[in-house]
Amino acid sequence: MLWRVRTTLPDRPGALAALAQECGKAGVNIVGLQVFPGVESVTDELVLNAPPSWGEAELVELLERSGGHGVITQSCTEDALADQPTRYVRAARSVLAQPSSFPDVVARLFDADVHPGDEDQDVMELEVGDVQVQIRRLAPFTATEHARGAAMAELVGDVLGRERPAFAPSATRRMGSGASPEFVSGATSVTALADGVTIGRGIVHAPSAAEPDSRAVDIEVDPAWQRRGIGTRLLSDVAKLARSQGADEIVLTTAHDNRAVMPMVLAAGMRGRIRMAGETLTVRIAVRELR
Repeated sequence: MLWRVRTTLPDRPGALAALAQECGKAGVNIVGLQVFPGVESVTDELVLNAPPSWGEAELVELLERSGGHGVITQSCTEDALADQPTRYVRAARSVLAQPSSFPDVVARLFDADVHPGDEDQDVMELEVGDVQVQIRRLAPFTATEHARGAAMAELVGDVLGRERPAFAPSATRRMGSGASPEFVSGATSVTALADGVTIGRGIVHAPSAAEPDSRAVDIEVDPAWQRRGIGTRLLSDVAKLARSQGADEIVLTTAHDNRAVMPMVLAAGMRGRIRMAGETLTVRIAVRELR
C-alpha cells in the first residue's frame, strides 16, 4: 500500500540514512522522495510502500523512531510517483490554457484544498495582481513551496496582463457601431446602453439570511461588446451600488471556464478572493473601502 508521508528531520549528516535503515528493517520501501531544505532542519516528503496491515499509527511510530517529528501521513495512489518537474510543467500548461483554473490547479499541485477546513490547516496566500488565492492543508508549506507557488502566480499574472481589456469605456472613446456606452444606475442594477439598446447589465441581489453583509451580483455583457471594458465598468459600478446598500463584500459566481473573470477583477482594481469548486468559480470582493 502506498503512503505519502511528510516529516521533519534534523539537518545533520546521516539523518536520512538512519530513516532509510529503519524503513528497511521494517520492510517498508521508499519509492519516492522530495527534500525541502531549511535552516536547522529538513522537511522530507516520502512515498512509502508499506505492508498491507500497516496504518497511520505504525507509520508515525516508524518515522518518529527514525528521528522525525511533525509526521503527517495520507494514503495515495501511483500518481504520487509522477516526476515533479513534469507535474509543474503540466500545471503551467493547464493554467496557460485556462488562467481561471489557477486556484484548482495550484491546489492539486501542492496536495491542498481551496476550501477552509480544519483550524490547524496551514494557509498559502498567492497574489495574482489584486486577486488573492488561498490554498490550505494540514502539512505546513515549506519555503520552497511558497517560492514555487509565487512563481506560478506570477505566470498567471503575466498571462492575464496580456488579456486585460484594451481600454475602459469613456465619453471620448467611441465603440462598436459608433455608439458610446452609457451606464445607468438603478436601485438594484446598472445597465449599459448603446443608442438606447441594452448591451450589458450588472445586478445586485438582496442579502441572504446566512450572509447579511454580502451581496450576490451578476454581470452580463452582449457577446458583440465583450473585451471592451464594459464588464469591468459594470463590476465597479455594482460594487459601489452594493456598498451604498451597506454591504461589506460582493460575491460573483460563474462557470469554472469563464476566462474573463480574473482579467475583469484585475482591470477594476479591486481586491478579491477566488475559489474554484467543481464546475463553479466564486470571487468574493471586499467593497467596504470603496467610495
